[in-house]
Amino acid sequence: MRTIAVLFTCFNRKDKTLSALKSVFDAHNLVKDTITIKVYLTDDGSTDGTGDAVRSIYPEVNVLQGNGQLYWAGGMRNSWKAALTNQYDAYLLLNDDTDVNNTLFEELVKTHTYCINTYQQGGLYIGSTIDELTQNLSYGGYVFTNKFLAKYKKVIPNEKHPQECELGNANILLAHKDAVEKIGMLSEGYAHGMADFDYTLKAKKSKVPVLITTNVLGTCTNDHTNPYLTFHQLPLKERIKKLYHPVGLDFKSQLNYMKRNFLYRLPFVYIAGWLKVLFPKFYFNKMYKNRL
Repeated sequence: MRTIAVLFTCFNRKDKTLSALKSVFDAHNLVKDTITIKVYLTDDGSTDGTGDAVRSIYPEVNVLQGNGQLYWAGGMRNSWKAALTNQYDAYLLLNDDTDVNNTLFEELVKTHTYCINTYQQGGLYIGSTIDELTQNLSYGGYVFTNKFLAKYKKVIPNEKHPQECELGNANILLAHKDAVEKIGMLSEGYAHGMADFDYTLKAKKSKVPVLITTNVLGTCTNDHTNPYLTFHQLPLKERIKKLYHPVGLDFKSQLNYMKRNFLYRLPFVYIAGWLKVLFPKFYFNKMYKNRL
């Protein structure tokens, strides 16, 4: 694994994006004699000067311009499509708010070697992240605890060897060319969320190994807030808008995810989504009020 395309998308997080890029190049400096990287970054209409700052500080980065409507999944597909015009041994997806450890590439190579020796093919490799403040795992790989209810739990890096998982976040996700030849890139039909979970499930269905790395590979704060805590306070028109907005409840992506992976759950998810919109106080009282 000598050539890697590193894929980013960003929107109005200049400082975090520059920090993430710096961490990648710092990690690459330790393996530059054996691994070549090329960074593709989609700037999805940032107004804070992110794209210009990247061009100025890191002229070697291929900055692609989005239209402001790509969001995370669309932006990552845009970067990936640009990378596919060349041939790489692997494609490394990174979030623009994730700082990777200096051991990033070394760990990924070790995981790939383990995968080849164990499964005789390249796969998907998930790097877990921790929250710097809490030191808790923030993103990584998961296994199902109840597939019918689509419930899952984190797989904890054991610091001994890679482990199989069924779902994975793309905060740090490397797709080897063997996997990409089988399953392609992130699927269309996802605007912001769910595309990474769909991709790892697509790999599992195609008998592509999905592994978490032996050790944690970076830091990333899980700063997602629960939208339902204030959802019931919005007027109906705003609730409907939030239901379908890519950085709201991203309902279309949720439905696509269920249709492709848990078809039996599709009607329940659809009905539940609209019940939350039409009767938000009932949902809030049942799910959250007693916990606050």
